[in-house]
Amino acid sequence: MDTVNRDIVHMDLDSFFVSVERLQNSSLEGKPILIGGTSDRAVVSSCSYEARKFGVHSAMPMKMARMLCPDAVVIRGDMESYNRYSNTVTDIIAESAPVFEKASIDEHYIDISGMDRFFGCYKWTRELRQRIMRESGLPISFGLSVNKTVAKIATGEAKPAGELYVQRPRVPLFLAPLSIKKIPMVGEKTFRMLRAMGVDTISTLRQMPPELMERVMGKNGTEIWRRANGIDNTPVEPYWEQKSVSTERTFEQDTTDVKMLRALLAGMIEKLCYELRSQHKLTSCVTVKLRYANFDTHTLQKRIPYTSFDHTLIEIAGGLFDRIYSRRLLIRLIGVRFTHLVQGTQQLNLFEDTPGIVNLYMTVDRLKRRFGKRAVVRAVNI
Repeated sequence: MDTVNRDIVHMDLDSFFVSVERLQNSSLEGKPILIGGTSDRAVVSSCSYEARKFGVHSAMPMKMARMLCPDAVVIRGDMESYNRYSNTVTDIIAESAPVFEKASIDEHYIDISGMDRFFGCYKWTRELRQRIMRESGLPISFGLSVNKTVAKIATGEAKPAGELYVQRPRVPLFLAPLSIKKIPMVGEKTFRMLRAMGVDTISTLRQMPPELMERVMGKNGTEIWRRANGIDNTPVEPYWEQKSVSTERTFEQDTTDVKMLRALLAGMIEKLCYELRSQHKLTSCVTVKLRYANFDTHTLQKRIPYTSFDHTLIEIAGGLFDRIYSRRLLIRLIGVRFTHLVQGTQQLNLFEDTPGIVNLYMTVDRLKRRFGKRAVVRAVNI
C-alpha cells in the first residue's frame, strides 16, 4: 500500500457520447445506440448499455455490431458537440477542485488530500457529482480512494451512474476478488499472458513474486504487481490545455525542390500526429506555412473532421501546400500547425476509419514507444 496519505477521486462520464446524444434527443432514451461510422467498414466508437447486452463493444466493426444488435440506432457522432459538453464538465470541476487532471474527454482525476479536515472528502465529492449532473444534464460516476489506480477501478465498479468510496483499510479486500482485467495497465495481450500463467484475479496476482513478474514482463510486470497491491504514487497532474502543436524548418540554403519540400512536410506531420496520439488529442484545423527567400510569409488553413491520423492530415496538408506554393520562388522556411485540439483517445476518431487502419496505427505507436520515434517512418511521403 502507498505510504503517502492521499485522497484521489476519479470521475467518469457514463457512456459519454451516447449520453450527449440522448440529452439532445430524448426519443433515444432506452434504445440500443451505436455511435461511429455509418458504413459497414467503419467501427463502433461508443455504444449504449442496451447495445452492450448484445455483445457489442467499442472498436468492433460496425457490420458485426449491426448483426449482433439489428434494432440499434446508428449515429455518426459529433465531436464538436462532445467537446463542448466535456468542457462544461471541466469548467465545473475547475471551479471547485484544488488540483485536477483531465485524463480524457470524459474522465478526470482530482486530488482532494487534506480536505477531510474541512469538508469530508466523500461529502465534497458527492456534492460535486450532483452539481455536474444538475448543470450539465449528464450522468457521471466516481470512485474515491487512496490513489489513481484504486479510484479508477472503483469508478468502474460503481458504473453506471454510481459512486464508490474505498477507504484505505478496505483496499486489499476490495481489489482481491476482481479480475486482473480491471487493472488499468492490463491490456488484452497482458491479460492472455497472465491467464496462461494461471492468474485470473487480482488476489492471485498479488501472490506472484514481483521478481517473477519483472522477469516475464520487464518493468511493466513490476508496476502491474504494485498496482495489484494497491500501490500507485502517480501524481494528479495539474490540468493545462494545449491549444496547438506545430513545427517548422528553416533551410540553410533556399530551395525550390518541391519533392523534398513535400517529403519534409509529410515527415513533420508524421511526428506531430504521433505527439497528438501520445497525448490522446485530436485536431480539426491544419495550417501550412511558407516563407519565401524575400521573407514574404504566407499561411493557409483548413477546418476538418477531428483526427490524429497521418494519412488523413498528410493528404490535407499536401493540398494546402499545392495551393499556397503558386509563385515557384525560392523557399526559406516551411511549417505546419495543428489547432482546435480536443482531448480524447484514438477511439474518438473511429467514425470512418476501418479496424485495419486503427490497428495499424496502434501497432506503429507501440513500436515507436518501445524503440524510439524514428523506429517506424513512412517509406513514401506526399
